[in-house]
Amino acid sequence: MLTGEIRSQIDSIWNDFWAGGVANPLSVMEQMTYLLFIKRLDDLHTVEERKSQTLKIPMERRIFPEGRDDKGRPYDDLRWSRFKNFEPREMMDVVDEHVFPFLRALNGSQSSYGKLMRDARLGFSNPALLAKVVEKLDRIPMEDRDTKGDVYEYMLAKIASAGQNGQFRTPRHIIRLMVEMTAPKPTDAICDPAAGTCGFLVAAGEYLREKHPELMRDPALRKHFHEGLFHGFDFDTTMLRIGAMNMTLHGVENPNVTYRDSLAEDHAEDAGAYSLVLANPPFAGSLDYEATAKDLQKIVKTRKTELLFIALFLRLLKTGGRAAVIVPDGVLFGSSGAHKDIRRMLVEDHKLDAVIKLPSGVFRPYAGVSTAILLFTKTGVGGTENVWFYDVAADGLSLDDKRAELLPPEKQGPTPAQPLTEAEHEKNNLPDILARWGNLAAEAERPRTAQSFLVPVADIRATGSWDLSLNRYKEVQHEEVAYQSPKEIVAELRAIEAEITEGLDRLEEMLG
Repeated sequence: MLTGEIRSQIDSIWNDFWAGGVANPLSVMEQMTYLLFIKRLDDLHTVEERKSQTLKIPMERRIFPEGRDDKGRPYDDLRWSRFKNFEPREMMDVVDEHVFPFLRALNGSQSSYGKLMRDARLGFSNPALLAKVVEKLDRIPMEDRDTKGDVYEYMLAKIASAGQNGQFRTPRHIIRLMVEMTAPKPTDAICDPAAGTCGFLVAAGEYLREKHPELMRDPALRKHFHEGLFHGFDFDTTMLRIGAMNMTLHGVENPNVTYRDSLAEDHAEDAGAYSLVLANPPFAGSLDYEATAKDLQKIVKTRKTELLFIALFLRLLKTGGRAAVIVPDGVLFGSSGAHKDIRRMLVEDHKLDAVIKLPSGVFRPYAGVSTAILLFTKTGVGGTENVWFYDVAADGLSLDDKRAELLPPEKQGPTPAQPLTEAEHEKNNLPDILARWGNLAAEAERPRTAQSFLVPVADIRATGSWDLSLNRYKEVQHEEVAYQSPKEIVAELRAIEAEITEGLDRLEEMLG
């Protein structure tokens, strides 16, 4: 949990960028990402140096070589700990003319983050701004992984420009709910083909550290955690850099975060490669048939991005793999042939587990779109018996643009620190979702007038369109309301009118 002091320090840096002419929040985030990466390189080099000095052995990995670069500057000057003490103009010269070219040529680092840095550029030319930002970033304590991750999460929350082009940040507590419901395992291979800032992958990593601490004591599992467990794709290189740094600062050393236009490129190489898909893909607009991956067209003939992404999830998952993904409401009841085909596939060819209907304010202030979480398992042979529906009415925050907290922090999210009362449940349904998901057998007794219930596959099949909209199956219980008779209402109005008339008469008398 970030302290108010650290938040103030970050806010201060953000304001410095704005005052220095870097006004686009995404650009601010990108520049801070570069500087944090430069600082991290120095930290890694320092660890290696200390290890070498303590053990009296040569350094295993030198990030900054000995000697000078091709412009004659000592490589040691390119280290954060060195140039942070330089006079602003010299610091600007070193960072712009030497550090960034060094980053772009950092082929020694085979990490996905190192590869994403190949087109890195310093986005401003104000020496005073650079000196001020370096000094303030240096003062923020980021020694432990939790603080580093929280600092970065706080900065991500400040990207107000998110929401453009169909992209918007998924609320952290919704991500956490989806991760808790799918319960990632240390041996999983997790993929988010629309990774953005890697929020799902980060949350899955935090879940694994919390629930499976033994994985860090097992060399094979630890290696898998750092190099084989997390896979994120996106076609926005700025977001990829930010996402990769997010993973790095949350303690994942070499995640597979790479450039890929997921709907345009065929997926022969990694079809059936992943055991868990977590995603909230952009679902704005349509694509040209010519620009759509041919292997996805074989699954479903459509140009709708939301349907193509579901086809993509099925393509990427291995048999037995599971998914928790956010889809727009239209996927649940759309009447086109492609909509019906996708729903039929999920219900008849695979195992559809749950439809969690979210309130439409969940993504405010970015968007007011109605959405749902789909949970399904790829089987290839069917297996759907009952589909669990849950009608989420509240997620702990107000559903307007303010998204104000309705409960204290210890009672927020799907796994609150303190249990909720019945009245508090009405403000935060997420713990109830998780509890009921863990005991679906008990849901069979719930009536369809309840907030959650099971629907047999036969009922879904009987619709003829594999309709998955909650309202199709939810029963509304009407209560009889007794109203006054019209005669009583008229009599009441006449009594009020007489009272007003009497009052006016008195007022006239007082006025003479």
